[in-house]
Amino acid sequence: MFDTVVIATDGSASGERAIDTALDLAATFDAAVHALYVLDSRRIDALPDHLHDDVEGALDAQAQEALDAVVASADGEVTTATRTGRPAREIVRYAREVDADVVATGTRGRDGEHSYLLGSVAEAIVRTCPVPVLTVRQLEATGTA
Repeated sequence: MFDTVVIATDGSASGERAIDTALDLAATFDAAVHALYVLDSRRIDALPDHLHDDVEGALDAQAQEALDAVVASADGEVTTATRTGRPAREIVRYAREVDADVVATGTRGRDGEHSYLLGSVAEAIVRTCPVPVLTVRQLEATGTA
């Protein structure tokens, strides 16, 4: 049923929980795991030119840290990738490229509360992705739902 699982990660707490859930799903179906981090080009483009290189370097380090967390959590092999662009668009594009059966993502990213139930990137992925999207919300600190 699920041969290829794409985990869209940004290193957020919601994303960490999505990683665990997606890895469980992949293990259940013995699926290949892909971890994807998208550098939001809008964050870079909005800055003065003289800051681009420094910010890109910091964002690259953040991406590697998030991808390393997926690899460290997995029992098996994980294919990692970093893309630059608009996150939802790049995640959907990547899912098509690798012929994913499901995309897993957190409901809230690093930018916090965008809307009441679903963050803007997660919402866009759900609306545009041609395969099922597993959204995983962050539980409250008390551990209740």
